Amino acid sequence: MNKEHLPSRHATSGPERAPHRAFYYAMGLTAEQIAQPLVGVVSSWNEAAPCNIALKRQAEAAKRGVMAAGGTPREFTTITVTDGIAMGHAGMKASLPSREVIADSVELTVRGHCYDALVGIAGCDKTLPGLMMAMLRLDVPSVFLYGGSILPGRYQERDVTVLDVFEAVGGYAAGRVSLDELTALEKVACPGAGSCGGQYTANSMAYVSEALGLALPGSASPPAAWESRDAYAERSGEVVMQLVRDGLRPRRIVTRRALENAAAVVAATGGSTNATLHLPAMAHEAGIAFDLFDVAEVFKRTPLIADLKPGGKYLAKDVHDIGGVSIILKVLLDGGFLHGDCLTVTGRTLAENLEEVRLPDNQKVVVPVSAPLSPTGGLVGLRGNLAPDGAVVKVAGMKQLSFRGPARVFDSEDACFAAVMQRAYAPGDVLVIRYEGPKGGPGMREMLSTTSAIYGQGLGEQVALITDGRFSGATRGLCIGHVGPEAAVGGPIALLRDGDMVVIDAAAGTLDVELSEDELAARRAEWSAPEPAYGSGALWRYAQAVGPARYGAVVHPGGAGEGAVYGDGMG
Repeated sequence: MNKEHLPSRHATSGPERAPHRAFYYAMGLTAEQIAQPLVGVVSSWNEAAPCNIALKRQAEAAKRGVMAAGGTPREFTTITVTDGIAMGHAGMKASLPSREVIADSVELTVRGHCYDALVGIAGCDKTLPGLMMAMLRLDVPSVFLYGGSILPGRYQERDVTVLDVFEAVGGYAAGRVSLDELTALEKVACPGAGSCGGQYTANSMAYVSEALGLALPGSASPPAAWESRDAYAERSGEVVMQLVRDGLRPRRIVTRRALENAAAVVAATGGSTNATLHLPAMAHEAGIAFDLFDVAEVFKRTPLIADLKPGGKYLAKDVHDIGGVSIILKVLLDGGFLHGDCLTVTGRTLAENLEEVRLPDNQKVVVPVSAPLSPTGGLVGLRGNLAPDGAVVKVAGMKQLSFRGPARVFDSEDACFAAVMQRAYAPGDVLVIRYEGPKGGPGMREMLSTTSAIYGQGLGEQVALITDGRFSGATRGLCIGHVGPEAAVGGPIALLRDGDMVVIDAAAGTLDVELSEDELAARRAEWSAPEPAYGSGALWRYAQAVGPARYGAVVHPGGAGEGAVYGDGMG
């Protein structure tokens, strides 16, 4: 293939690049392989958590596909911060910033070595949006591949996930679960490789990858442990080479309409509230304006059709068993809830990819749009005098969509979690966790330990929780996150006091406090910003740069501010 317009020509072509080629010869490459397009094969393989341990195998398969199609694969890895292990302590502050480090590390590796294309294989929550953000930033031919979900564990004749363990911690604190039961559950909840099995953040973003058109149809569904994933990996390597030949790049695929498709599949599956962060951040990389309220508008018009945990009954494996994500996409497309004309990495449109797909009979995982589980999606955007810049709540599976109660205010998750474990709260309370936003945390911690403990104590339906931080995709209950502006910049949540009456109406999409504008103004005049939590290092740097959650908590100007695009030939 002629490299005249490919980035790798800068590192491999001409007499002046003899020293560069010497390094490739040192790694066993032939002259023919050096002359071929160089394809970065990046994964988040590591031994931090089960989400990632199956990715090395899949990366090897992707490399075989690249080679078979006339390319030269160059494998590298990026970091992971695994939410399940970071959860419930200060380590969680590293999670959201890791998304930016992932995207940055891929960009720098590709730029530094002049790679022509990318296959990205991801497992844990932030690795999925991080890799897709890098693909959009670089705009080189790219194929995304999810590493697969974990199989369910079995405990007392029922399927379980790690969420059951988190909730059992609260049950133990309440005396409802014995230590022996907790220990037995923790040993069987996660039986092997793969990301958390419910419709939590990893699976939500995996479904997004297919809806966006960045991943091969069907690739998001097979569990990580199944070697059938290797076929998708190999095919991903072959397809990326076709994209190089055709010049089809991510920004032609990920359009505003494709982003709306992605938001729709999150809503239809009762997916993670984190999608309201990641979709705007991905749009930002491509220079597309698409914020929390744009995502919420799609949520509002999309029915809930998949009965998935945490709000429903089924797991990702069950989706695979009935035909995969394509089933969900087809039901939405036929119902008029997707844009079928969007391009995908297959070179065909979304509608063309789904032509032969049919909703199977005799299954309960996905229902027709004519009889939805809910007429609007499983997530709702909120706005009001407590959240002028928005907030988000997952309502899938919830019976009560409104709540009014007195605020119990905590200036950190740690303080709230301690109160919960001591049962120092009451039914009817609105627990407020602030100074946990992107800048104030820094890092916008997830609150799964706290929310799960409340559920484990049997009070999940009797209290509400609001925060400028965020929630795990596994969170359930009336838990409102991403409240903006955040407390650290003087948002209204910073002005709340114990006893203030907070009013939540998820049906109407509102979040308010019963205080006059005069009272809020008086409190704002008395408020002063706290000292930064970190004075140096990665979290300090992140806090200096990060923007509001409404726009994806991004740290640079994005596609709208770039002067040259790497994929144009070496920007």
